[in-house]
Amino acid sequence: MSRVGNLPIEIVDQVHIDIGKNNMVKVKGPKGELSLQVDPEIKLTLNDGRLLITRPTDQKRHKEIHGLYRALLMNMVTGVSEGYRRELEVIGIGYRALLENGVLELALGYSHPIYFVPPEGVSLTVDIKRGRNTFIMVEGIDKQMVGQVAAKIRSLRPPEPYKGKGVRYTNEYVRRKAGKTAAAR
Repeated sequence: MSRVGNLPIEIVDQVHIDIGKNNMVKVKGPKGELSLQVDPEIKLTLNDGRLLITRPTDQKRHKEIHGLYRALLMNMVTGVSEGYRRELEVIGIGYRALLENGVLELALGYSHPIYFVPPEGVSLTVDIKRGRNTFIMVEGIDKQMVGQVAAKIRSLRPPEPYKGKGVRYTNEYVRRKAGKTAAAR
């Protein structure tokens, strides 16, 4: 029995869900519109501001996709109503981030600057006001896309364990290592 799949999705007042042919689901909200092709075997029922997802049988495949589609649809409803946000922190002397004309310019200790153009549907903002570190906010309505863009920016210079320099998530803990010690004679 799927614990996630059996939970109904509560639909907020500003969100409209349209179930089309072959379970093509379109979700519209104040922040934008998303669509998802749900497996035709899964039954979607919309009534009284709730979306209920049911599976036809208890086969392994149906159990697997039952909770998956419920989670994906819930992420879509949350995305178009509230949106998603990931925050990154650039730590290190000489490391910086600038946003000009929608292009993120990063100086991360390499011999050249790195230019990152975010995909459509994802917006970036840079905040330098909090102390010495620079913060990059990745925002959008698609949870997967926001997470992917944040992971891509982090991968350009992951935090290193000796000084903690690099790009990290704001809530990320970087395990530190002790450096070299003086040689004993």
